[in-house]
Amino acid sequence: MIKFYFNGSPNPTKVALFLEETGLAYEAHAVDTRMGQQFEPAFLAINPNGKVPAIVDGDAIVFDSNAILLYLAEKTGQFLPAEGPVLRAELLSWLMFVATGVGPFSGQAVHFKHFAPEPVPYAHERYQFEARRHFTVLDGRLADRRYMVGDAYSIVDMDVWGWARMVPFILGEDAWASLPHLKRLHDEIDARPAAGRAKTLKDRFAFKQTMDAEARGHMFKHLKPAA
Repeated sequence: MIKFYFNGSPNPTKVALFLEETGLAYEAHAVDTRMGQQFEPAFLAINPNGKVPAIVDGDAIVFDSNAILLYLAEKTGQFLPAEGPVLRAELLSWLMFVATGVGPFSGQAVHFKHFAPEPVPYAHERYQFEARRHFTVLDGRLADRRYMVGDAYSIVDMDVWGWARMVPFILGEDAWASLPHLKRLHDEIDARPAAGRAKTLKDRFAFKQTMDAEARGHMFKHLKPAA
């Protein structure tokens, strides 16, 4: 059985979506990052980078959400586009676009919008601009197609959904008005029963809810006072 290390943030939630869509047997292991559990030796042995998600599948250990999606899709043969170099190239390109662009810029946009200890206008404006730009690229891709790659729902759509569902939190409540095609894909996936199960998986565990000084010290280690 796959061991799935997660919390309720975007990257683990898209892996949860894949697991729920396929019905793969898995054992959920909560990693409360606000309690610092990502830095415990047992977890660092799985992911030395101290981040969720990660999976253990027999002798195989995989971390980083996009690596996990690709690993599981290839393991099961599900939610991949039709074979051929053209669609394979598109699959890899868009997976990496989310991994290296959408995720990092959205994460920094969230940090400087919601969690920075003091306002940093330049950083806020920089990351808001880049997060919006990346989502606009996705919106443009979806303007004349139902799904991101090929003609069927795939891991790339799951990957996009993981971050798209956070658009109001990242960019503001009015952001969807300028991203209608991305909103359409988001809504289609969000209505799937598997998405509902993926989003509520975290509710089975007692994650810390408050972002107090202790949580900030674990989440943003550069803020932790020196001992």
